[in-house]
Amino acid sequence: MKPRITVAHGDGIGPEIMSATLNILEAAHADITFDTIEIGEKVYQRGLLAGIEEQSWETLRKNKVFLKAPITTPQGGGFKSLNVTVRKSLGLYANVRPCGAYSPFIRTKHPQMDVVIIRENEEDLYAGIEHRQTDEVYQCLKLITRPGCEKIVRYAFEFAKRNNRKRVTCFTKDNIMKMTDGLFHKVFDEIGSEYTSIEKEHWIVDIGAAKLADTPEAFDVVVMPNLYGDILSDVAAQIAGSVGLAGSANIGEQCSMFEAIHGSAPRRAGQDLANPSGLLLGAVQMLVHLGQGKTAAKIHNAWLKTIEDGIHTYDVFQEGVSKKKVGTKSFALAVCERLGEEPTSLRPVSYSESTPLELHYKRSDNFKRAKKDLVGIDVFVQEDNRTPAHLAEKLISVIRDLPLELQMITNRGVKVWPQGLSETFCTDHWRCRMMSKDGGPSGPEVNWRLMKALTDRGIDVIKCENLYLFDGEKGYSLGQGQ
Repeated sequence: MKPRITVAHGDGIGPEIMSATLNILEAAHADITFDTIEIGEKVYQRGLLAGIEEQSWETLRKNKVFLKAPITTPQGGGFKSLNVTVRKSLGLYANVRPCGAYSPFIRTKHPQMDVVIIRENEEDLYAGIEHRQTDEVYQCLKLITRPGCEKIVRYAFEFAKRNNRKRVTCFTKDNIMKMTDGLFHKVFDEIGSEYTSIEKEHWIVDIGAAKLADTPEAFDVVVMPNLYGDILSDVAAQIAGSVGLAGSANIGEQCSMFEAIHGSAPRRAGQDLANPSGLLLGAVQMLVHLGQGKTAAKIHNAWLKTIEDGIHTYDVFQEGVSKKKVGTKSFALAVCERLGEEPTSLRPVSYSESTPLELHYKRSDNFKRAKKDLVGIDVFVQEDNRTPAHLAEKLISVIRDLPLELQMITNRGVKVWPQGLSETFCTDHWRCRMMSKDGGPSGPEVNWRLMKALTDRGIDVIKCENLYLFDGEKGYSLGQGQ
């Protein structure tokens, strides 16, 4: 039977570019059939905050392959990003974004660029766990897990191996976020050691981003946590030629989603102007995923020939290089007319008919839980008096009869007591670290007594974080300035 996929036409320019893409797939005799679901703005307007109806989830789970046009998420009102919801709900842990140059037909300063960015797709700050904690302070939790790191890093190396890529580069900020980004880097080193034929390197993300923007040809496959990957894959696509040319694959253990990386551009909707290339190249990735490599190559080469022949939409049209400016429908027709042809200046592509690259996470047989000892607690309090010494005096009097000692107070992560600097700007949000007096394990009953004592003294406790040793190793960071 033909593979059955799910299609959503989306919002803004979505219906136009999806229609163009489906026309090309049909002309190329792609071996698929599809069900259509409605998502996005109209569904949001019916009061569904996730932008998708319950029966659509069943269609997605049954078909397991989703070709999605861009959607518009309304501002405010508690509406959730459908892109993030689908990725996380269906376990689409790997986001794959090829960013290559098409010089001289598409303007770029980096004609040799051929980078694939593989982005972790489920966690990091995209967990979306945010709180307002005081009048002045808001919090977003950055969650990095070992399974999440292992899955995406393994995928990056397997992708490189399957596609004859020579190097995998990791970007993190573990010089600052030593535990979260440090875990990502550590897992990269662990798993990378298994792939002896592939070069490995690590960059701190800020200088790595500068290098990527300036010398992208120095990179091959780049793997990174979610937020960095979201930003830098758009940067890479733009410096390759245009965000409008980039497709994206979202791969999970059971389901997958394919899309353009750009948004719904409602100001261009209904004008037959939009470039369908990003969604079309996402559909090419879909065909490769389905094991239809010959059809994928047929479409991709026809698209390359169209670009090479100077048939361009307005967003990439340039005088003296482009031959004809066309709209969405005419561009799709030009691609259809070139099916079976290959470019002569640009490099033709070929894809195998092999099964998709799907990895199934399995916890190591050697996994064992660490010995976990509670040794203290970070208490976050709201206090409008901006004098750390005054707060410290109050806290010390509260814990006098408890087996705890106040070790430090920080404000926005910077130590302000003891021996803080008067120049440090403080808000109304304080982290107060209480440690066991004898340095040994504490117990939950001590923390319960502490909470009651603080409440009785009228101290506004926002939240607490228990401090543990894992096999004797600190499971918590120090304050800046310690």
